[in-house]
Amino acid sequence: MPSTTDRERALEELLAKLNDQQREAATHGSGPLLTVAGAGTGKTTTLAHRVAYLVATGVDPGRILLLTFTRRAASEMLRRVDSLLAELHARHGQADPRAARAATRRIWGGTFHSVATRLLRAHGRAINLPPEFTILDRGDSEDLMGALRGELEFDDTGKRFPQKGTCLDVYSRCVNTQKKLGRVIGESFPWLLEHGDDLKKLLESYVDRKEQEAVVDYDDLLLFWEALVADREAGPRLRQKFDAILVDEYQDTNLLQASILKHLAPDGEGVTVVGDDAQSIYSFRAATVRNILDFPKQYPGTTVVPLERNYRSTQPVLNATNAVIALAAERHEKRLWTDIGSGPNPVLVDCRDEDEQTDWVVDRVLELRESGLLLRQQAVLFRASHHSLALEVELARRDIPFHKYGGLKFVETAHVKDLMAFLKLAENPRDSVAARRVFELLPGIGPKNARRLHAEMTEGGFATLRETRPPAAAAEYWGDLVGLLEFLAGNTGEDEGQVASDVHRVRSFYSPLLELKYDYAPARLRDIEQLEIVAGRFPNRQTFVAELVLDPPSSTQDFAGDPQLDEDYLVLSTIHSAKGLEWDAVTVLHAADGNLPSDMATGSSEEIEEERRLFYVALSRAKTHLHVCYPQRYYFQGRGRSDAHGYAKLTRFLPKNCLTHFDRRPARIESDDGSTDGRANTTTAAVRAGQKRMFG
Repeated sequence: MPSTTDRERALEELLAKLNDQQREAATHGSGPLLTVAGAGTGKTTTLAHRVAYLVATGVDPGRILLLTFTRRAASEMLRRVDSLLAELHARHGQADPRAARAATRRIWGGTFHSVATRLLRAHGRAINLPPEFTILDRGDSEDLMGALRGELEFDDTGKRFPQKGTCLDVYSRCVNTQKKLGRVIGESFPWLLEHGDDLKKLLESYVDRKEQEAVVDYDDLLLFWEALVADREAGPRLRQKFDAILVDEYQDTNLLQASILKHLAPDGEGVTVVGDDAQSIYSFRAATVRNILDFPKQYPGTTVVPLERNYRSTQPVLNATNAVIALAAERHEKRLWTDIGSGPNPVLVDCRDEDEQTDWVVDRVLELRESGLLLRQQAVLFRASHHSLALEVELARRDIPFHKYGGLKFVETAHVKDLMAFLKLAENPRDSVAARRVFELLPGIGPKNARRLHAEMTEGGFATLRETRPPAAAAEYWGDLVGLLEFLAGNTGEDEGQVASDVHRVRSFYSPLLELKYDYAPARLRDIEQLEIVAGRFPNRQTFVAELVLDPPSSTQDFAGDPQLDEDYLVLSTIHSAKGLEWDAVTVLHAADGNLPSDMATGSSEEIEEERRLFYVALSRAKTHLHVCYPQRYYFQGRGRSDAHGYAKLTRFLPKNCLTHFDRRPARIESDDGSTDGRANTTTAAVRAGQKRMFG
């Protein structure tokens, strides 16, 4: 058995890979710790080493809670911990990696919502939440809100009542900011002021209906977790479950998530949060920068460790980003540096207008490609999705492939939601959204009949449906549907292969309906075949349904088509979607006031400060080449005028002291022969000579 000295030596060798600040964070004691991790400073490495250090120094892995914002981030973090522990065991002379994996599997790792689901399934009865609750995704929540909107006849008032998605946004902001409805409308939805009373009725009905049907939405998961941990009986049990709580990307948390953390660890003992206040850019999701800024006040005695050594960017890029964020009204102090070496200065490109900006960007992308930088190592970033439209047209015209971030998630597609509705209904027959979706698949059944059928089923169970006379058009499917629902409802065990078997039964019934209802049926059928294969990996149906709602895949892969020999492509992305990513070359479009910052986000000093952080995030994605484009003239397109235009001001986030870190160049540069950009060979002398020839 290895001695204590051997273990200490092995741990020391493992920590030797960290720089001084990373090591300080990784080996911190049990008091509250805030690690302010600047962009590219090895945040994930540091957090993984801290988890491994806790396990190696005796903390029970089953009493460690690791909270992240995506399932992939949690998986990556735990994979690194697994690797570190395996390395540590090997240094001890224990080459079997299974011991390390066993420890890692016991760690409570996941997103806020997935951990909330797990805890609520186990302890929810303490707050009268039935464990068989089903989870509404965003689309389901909108559908329920829309159904209630119709039942209350707000769709027939003779006035423009807000759509279901807007109503859900209002509700979600109330929950996550913990603000009253009137204040939320006044601050974030002022155009809805006249609908305040009706919105109150609608949101109250939405809450009541979820309670009646034992369904929860994403916001409820956090709300009920907070209620559970604040409960006089259940709260102490939950607080005793964890000795160490680590939260990644703390700048992206909302008030509800901060409250959950405070209830779990009132004095901050064992709490580690990691984040960067300079990258807090999600207030539209109710995230608040105050959580990370005020963490030392919330938890007196907090140790603040900044990570300042950058492993991503050259020093000229860091000089520019440091200067931009240094002007923030309030921040945790840090100054990023690197020993990567020097590189070109960032460049501010003065463009006459958007067309010249587009031409310059395409030419620059091709120039970098010819110098050896692949297209996929380059990115063009912008504040709003429509800012890239002109560029997309030109890229297509010049045969330059590109990928733009965004699109419909796989589980938001109609056919996948249909299949999942059968499983949700079997888990929770009170779920009206799932019931209406299932019943309305059958010919001849509309919303009114679907509501009636669900009411009958809720009162008497699935067997009641056998006594129901369906519309004539649905008669041929009715018996099979009732039999399927009865089978699914009765099949509640955890036998191996059960989930895939359930999905197969649903798919067999649903496939003919899919072919009647949707275009592109073959591709959709392959999607649900793929779901059946995926279902085989889950221990039970409840877990399968919850996982697909909480961590939805973006797509399934179709059969390979014709080979694409050139798989290189340029990346186009909004700045929000680019957070956490990096490229060798980054170009930021439309650095003009009104675009950056957006003219829709200048109503308060807090909004402007978030726009500054957004600009910082864009700049800090670059490793070596950073270009910022400033079109000086904008045409009033879509405003009933043609050639009318105005001159834009350079973004307020690049004042003179920041511009000292940029080279400033016009998009069109005079060459030695007097031409511009090598495109035009005409000179004034040539024009004059042509005029004289006209006279001869």
